[in-house]
Amino acid sequence: MSERAESAAREQPGGARPLLVEPEGAILVVTLNRPERRNAISSELAAALLETFRRFDADPTLSVAVLTGSGGCFCSGFDLKELAAGQMPKLDSDGSGPLGPTRLLLQKPVIAAIEGYAVAGGLELALWCDLRVAAEDAVFGVYNRRWGIPLIDGGTVRLPRLIGQSQALDLILTGRSVSGEEAWRMGLVNRLTPHGEALPTALTLARQLASFPQQCLRSDRLSVYEQWSLPLPEALHLEASYGLKTLQTDEAKSGARRFAEGHGRHGRFDDF
Repeated sequence: MSERAESAAREQPGGARPLLVEPEGAILVVTLNRPERRNAISSELAAALLETFRRFDADPTLSVAVLTGSGGCFCSGFDLKELAAGQMPKLDSDGSGPLGPTRLLLQKPVIAAIEGYAVAGGLELALWCDLRVAAEDAVFGVYNRRWGIPLIDGGTVRLPRLIGQSQALDLILTGRSVSGEEAWRMGLVNRLTPHGEALPTALTLARQLASFPQQCLRSDRLSVYEQWSLPLPEALHLEASYGLKTLQTDEAKSGARRFAEGHGRHGRFDDF
């Protein structure tokens, strides 16, 4: 672990750690833990996030990560007190973004569990995740619009790809607040929950994803991400190449045998 990541992982005054990392079987729960700053990301915390997700991606015992925040808030973005003090966020040659992992394409899925604010860079961090589970009263917004702080962790790229350019520009240009319910209607949120239920719902979803054959899930997921920069014929070729490799695995052959034996009839998922 880097020196900056180790600094963020150490206990802070009062015994609090700014990043909590807890494995639950094949699930890794990663919790931003600066509630007094609405979980704003310092440069040290960004380094710890980057290192944590790299380790998650390399760990064969882990399949899905859930990213959440403590104190009823997901994340308020980059800690602007650092910027006000003259400390500029860095874009490192190792592929990290100012918020840590936002320029990484992992091999495994990450689910955001969102209560309270996911604004400014916090919105960008949520956009980096594969899926977003949010409480009805969660709040999304490009709040940095008020301060002249640009989106540099993928917000101008991922938001229009998720919800379309017109709706994305509405949020990016106005900086207005969007509730969890409106975000769900836009397609920004995948699962909507009552207040306080985002994390339990995200964990249930994570366990479902972890229960599926993993090589197939990961290759299909990568094809979705990698097709964006390709013309249609090349994108279809990429999908086929991933798919043909997966079909040659014991995972796919075993699944086909189970289907032939009668499992999973009528769309059932409890005996696949």
